[in-house]
Amino acid sequence: MTAAAHWRIGPDRTLDLSEPRVMGILNVTPDSFSDGGSYADPRAATDRASAMVEAGAAIIDIGGESTRPGADRVSAAAQMDRVIPVVEAIRGRCDVALSIDTTRAAVAAAALDAGADIINDVSAGLEDEAMFPLAAARGCGLVLMHRLCPPDQDSWSTAYEAPPEYGGQVVAVVRAWLLERAARAEGLGVAADSICLDPGLGFGKSVSQNWQLIAGGKALLAAGYPVLTGASRKSFVGAVAGIDEPADRDAASAVAAAVQAAAGVQVLRAHDVAATVAAAALASGGERS
Repeated sequence: MTAAAHWRIGPDRTLDLSEPRVMGILNVTPDSFSDGGSYADPRAATDRASAMVEAGAAIIDIGGESTRPGADRVSAAAQMDRVIPVVEAIRGRCDVALSIDTTRAAVAAAALDAGADIINDVSAGLEDEAMFPLAAARGCGLVLMHRLCPPDQDSWSTAYEAPPEYGGQVVAVVRAWLLERAARAEGLGVAADSICLDPGLGFGKSVSQNWQLIAGGKALLAAGYPVLTGASRKSFVGAVAGIDEPADRDAASAVAAAVQAAAGVQVLRAHDVAATVAAAALASGGERS
């Protein structure tokens, strides 16, 4: 099977994947690991989204609950209070694809009603059994991410005393797990071409295991689903580059994005959209091999 050429993100909308696409990160939270509190105001969030679109973002990913290690959980009501005004404001300004970063079906449904196109579920449907039926009924895009545990139980990639256990086969284990979740979603009516897989860089993986997943990216692409990755500003990037402050990791993150784009990864989730767009274009040579 070959890598996906498109991703269906709505009943009448597809995203062309013939070249790498960048998903701009928009955290409307007070506690995200690198930009918490910066875009909690809807006006600031909307201005930030517009700037990312101008820089080349094909998708804006809006989240109202931090997924950093140790983050407190946020109720569905609180998430909706944070994200819905932002989704509505951005949708009123432009037609960029919008993604809602949540594990709660109620939040996802409200965001879709407000104009979102994609559900980005870091639990791959495990936290809320209503998520897959919702995605099936709406015909929206659906991102399924691998993780070992919820963020409030997780650790930074640099903080493990011993690497999480994958039997020395992190690429194979993550791939098999994601394909099982995709099969489950399809069994509940989600269209196969609406599903995008995310190996969950930084979620329950040591520094070395994250880089193994990046090096083994072609194994996941070969499954035929679109693949999304998010290395931006994460601790495993900082560990290799020798950069402690997350906000100072953009250049190193762009290099990591280039490596992934060169391997064929279609969607790159990033804070610095302009640098990631440029890195991906250079890495892919302007076309897919």
